[in-house]
Amino acid sequence: MTLLQNYPTELLILLFLIVTFLQSGIDKIIDWSGNLSFIKSHFQNSPLKNSVPFLLGTILVLELVASILMIYGIYQLATEGIKEAALLGTELAAITLIFLLIGQRLAKDYAGAMTLAVYFITTVFGVYILSH
Repeated sequence: MTLLQNYPTELLILLFLIVTFLQSGIDKIIDWSGNLSFIKSHFQNSPLKNSVPFLLGTILVLELVASILMIYGIYQLATEGIKEAALLGTELAAITLIFLLIGQRLAKDYAGAMTLAVYFITTVFGVYILSH
């Protein structure tokens, strides 16, 4: 049996989240100043305006750690059938999305906050599948 045959839903959700979070983290590293400039303007009228560099760095670390855990989780699923790392990475992804949602709401970017719901639903479904 292959990984895809044994864990199709888990694998597809993990791949989706890895692409999402790893790409976002890599983009922040490659274009830190561009991202920082955009986020500073996005949060200029919010209570977070003075903390943008720290918060952007925090999100970057969370995205990368979640991605690494999920990548390792796929390896564990393939080799041992263990879900712990994948579950931990997916839970961290959900927490990261909650932090992003808080930021979007404080910036009064309700459309951006609404967009996060699609990612959050997928992530919570991943948490559910991986915890059973």
